[in-house]
Amino acid sequence: MKFGIGQAVPRTEDARLLTGGGRYTDDVSLPGQAYAAFVRSPHAFAAIGAVDASEALAQPGVLAVYTVADLDAEKIGMIPCQAALKQRDGSDYVQTPRPALARGFARHVGDPVAMVVAETLEAAREAAELVMIDYEDRQSVTGTLEALGPGRPLVWDEAPDNLCFDWDTGDEAAVEAALAGAHRVIELELVNNRVVANPMEGRACVAGVESGADDAPGRLLIYVTSQGVHGLQKQFAKILNEPEQRIRVLTTDVGGGFGMKLFNYPEYVACLFAARRLNRAVKWAADRIEGFISDDHGRDHVSKARLALDADGHFLGLRVDTVANLGAYLSNYGPFIPTDAGSAMLVGSYRTPAVYVRVKGVFTNTQPVDAYRGAGRPEAAYLLERLIDHAGRVTGLGPAEIRRRNFIPANAMPYATPMGQVYDTGEFVQNLEDGLILADMAGLPARKTEAKARGKLRGAGLATYIEACSGGGPEQATVQVNGDGKVVLMIGTQTNGQGHETAYKQILADRLGVPPEDVEVVQGDTDRVSWGSGTGGSRSVPVGGSALAEGAAKVVKAATAVAADLLETAEVDVEFAEGRFTIVGTDRSVSLKEVAAKAADGGTGGIAFSEMARWTPPASTFPNGCHIAEVEIDPATGIVEVLRYSVVDDFGTVINPMLVIGQIHGGVAQGLGQALQERVVFDPDSGQLLSGSFMDYQMPRAVDMPPIEVKLNSVPSTTNMLGMKGAGEAGAIGAPPAIINAVVDALSDLGITHIDMPATPEAVWSAIRQAESRMAAE
Repeated sequence: MKFGIGQAVPRTEDARLLTGGGRYTDDVSLPGQAYAAFVRSPHAFAAIGAVDASEALAQPGVLAVYTVADLDAEKIGMIPCQAALKQRDGSDYVQTPRPALARGFARHVGDPVAMVVAETLEAAREAAELVMIDYEDRQSVTGTLEALGPGRPLVWDEAPDNLCFDWDTGDEAAVEAALAGAHRVIELELVNNRVVANPMEGRACVAGVESGADDAPGRLLIYVTSQGVHGLQKQFAKILNEPEQRIRVLTTDVGGGFGMKLFNYPEYVACLFAARRLNRAVKWAADRIEGFISDDHGRDHVSKARLALDADGHFLGLRVDTVANLGAYLSNYGPFIPTDAGSAMLVGSYRTPAVYVRVKGVFTNTQPVDAYRGAGRPEAAYLLERLIDHAGRVTGLGPAEIRRRNFIPANAMPYATPMGQVYDTGEFVQNLEDGLILADMAGLPARKTEAKARGKLRGAGLATYIEACSGGGPEQATVQVNGDGKVVLMIGTQTNGQGHETAYKQILADRLGVPPEDVEVVQGDTDRVSWGSGTGGSRSVPVGGSALAEGAAKVVKAATAVAADLLETAEVDVEFAEGRFTIVGTDRSVSLKEVAAKAADGGTGGIAFSEMARWTPPASTFPNGCHIAEVEIDPATGIVEVLRYSVVDDFGTVINPMLVIGQIHGGVAQGLGQALQERVVFDPDSGQLLSGSFMDYQMPRAVDMPPIEVKLNSVPSTTNMLGMKGAGEAGAIGAPPAIINAVVDALSDLGITHIDMPATPEAVWSAIRQAESRMAAE
């Protein structure tokens, strides 16, 4: 089969997108729509006094100016934090309110305080500048560790010491015993830097009111750039005090999400409120600078790790203490990311008998922090792989050998980790050995010598990883076969540019034998798709694809009865393969298209079969791999160049290798950005965002990317019917530790043992100068 599971076929959606046929949220316009602009706080922390909108309201075309008082008058609810979490002592974490417009205080730069709605975007923006707000500026706190310091300003009175939660997991007593009895304890303190997702398409929404019958109030609807419409529909309904069926949520094409577009935001609630109040459509779209100050950010951890080793370099126990910055408000899943989302993966691919993790989540006067590509697993992998690399250097075993000694062997699968996960498959030693060959690590000493002769410093770093993904709740797919043989798939995931349409068509081609041009994929519409979990955690194709495969199997079963009638035989004598029903042992057959025509009463209109399947994964999948980066550093400037990048990944059964390799490349690019370039910087005194545009926040460019060589070691997962493992986040997990390990290797002759992300030219240059001064003093 030329178009099916395992085939590296080009994406079917690309022709439409590359020729201007895409329809993104900002392309949507509703009849009579108005435009919204938000008045945002210029202060990191300030009490909000009087709001004078009289001059703004007097401007031509201005329809309304709203504040939280207007929302309160209609009993508009809070944007919820949905993380289920208990503190170490069993108590609830500190839940704080998040209204769509700030109440009483503005708690970060960019906090929306008022909303202006006008006939044109220009009028709305100009009027927003005329809204006068009395602010009483207060001292702010933006630093992650500083937030816990004595006497620091409190972001919320309800949170003493700015502490949202103090959480732990694992066996503290066993770890402390291992540390006490260890031959050697390796320690490392490190920072996982805050980043901004910066998808190509910024956030946007268009809220409106549908026409009701007999002049009755119509339903609310909202087009919104998202990672799933059904979760947002539930939130909107509760916040706006409307039945779910009274709010239709639609998401069209999405230009990247990376976790950031999974969540509800104040602007969406405010636009729905305004549309209902004005009984007309209201549109809003963030510009890039507005995105920097209003999108949820990612990462931002400060950690201390301690690893206990025996005399042979075997791991005995691991303790990790982390302070996680949550921002000023709790996003939908903010507390979940540094705790349950990633902590269980601090075991990694290793036989560490005891692990203990303690996390303190803190409020600061910064943008909320939530999931960013990988959502907790990149943070865990970075910490673990930097620590183990450091241990390999300190012990003299080296980065590869210390890992070999501690890997979980393939014959130990399924393997129950001390953190509650059960790995079903994994060949970690094989991934490492293949990676060393792929990266030509045997030739590295010669390349280092050649670089040194040119005055450059060369190094290579490796990182192995395993992550848990594609688990959790169910996904739903409805497979509809029309009388003309064409197939409509309605599924609750949401493409953000990953290639869902292509992958789903490949599964349908494999299961039903239908060509891709005969398949329509429907996502992102709560009317057409009755239920769904959305996209996140690399679950769309493994979980959604499994639901789709089950739905297709139900179609085959239903169609077999019709085929048997057409063939005048018993159902048990009919088999189905490659789109045809055949009497076993004969050449008599009919196509699915012919069967569909018969089932639809002989015509080509109408629906022949429609089967819904909702599939729940029994456990997560555990993709794993080995990433190796090779870098060269110019000691005169501190500039780091990534020269080559080698990847060995195990994603189980691969639906489309071309899609998977594209996911790897994109993830590596984001990981490279975090490792070497991207950093959110706040002024420690004023709380102002200093890296609020691409002038000050460096993003990876094509010229920064090395050649990436990929080898797939596919060991099918046992936790889904397709044997797949999630592939969307692996590049962003493996790249940061591999690249920083390479930088440290290049600098190791200078006695440098660690450098925090991002390893910018300034940071590397400063580290080299300090090392040279230290060596000269010795």
